[in-house]
Amino acid sequence: MDIEDFASENEPTETDAPFELENSYTLDVDVDGTVLAKAGSMVAYTGDLSFTGKASAEGGITGFLKEAATGEGTPVMTVEGDGHVYLADHQKKVQILDLEADDAITVNGEDVLAFESDLSYEISTIDSLAGSFAGGLTNVYLEGPGYVALTTHGDPLVLEPPVSTDPSATVAWSGTSPDVEVNKNLSDMIGQESGERFQMNFDGDGGFVVVQPYEEHGGA
Repeated sequence: MDIEDFASENEPTETDAPFELENSYTLDVDVDGTVLAKAGSMVAYTGDLSFTGKASAEGGITGFLKEAATGEGTPVMTVEGDGHVYLADHQKKVQILDLEADDAITVNGEDVLAFESDLSYEISTIDSLAGSFAGGLTNVYLEGPGYVALTTHGDPLVLEPPVSTDPSATVAWSGTSPDVEVNKNLSDMIGQESGERFQMNFDGDGGFVVVQPYEEHGGA
């Protein structure tokens, strides 16, 4: 492949979609106003855009937390203006969801890459997981209409309840909610300190749960 072919084959595509994939790992957001994104995820941008950190409780955001790994918060940034911003997160695969007005999804805070500012959102913590993750597991509840982009290590697997999952591998859920309990089959293992000591149990006749082939958080 010569240099011209390389450039043309990998240049951005042009569509009317506000969120689109340039490849499996890079999200292209057509910004016309305001978009919220994971801080540090910008790899490039064009046009007239500004980036502002938003780590306080003002506006309802307290930050997407990484407490299990660092004990510190990973803040959200506001992207404002007119242009395109290209977002990526450690070569994780990007998944785009278009939520309708009556759609809602809860996502592990570590796995939210970006969402439209018109979405209703709320940050919450599963405190019962504090024994496995410092401060518990932080989630972002998102309600449509609007676009949201998630990230997964590898290809996601979508399961219907009833199902039990490892909190470290659980990315998101919709139409169901988890109960957390100690996995008795693993609780007596010598030196066992990972999230596998806990399990998230999803019940009900509807909804779905998204897991990834990777344990995102280490044990405390």
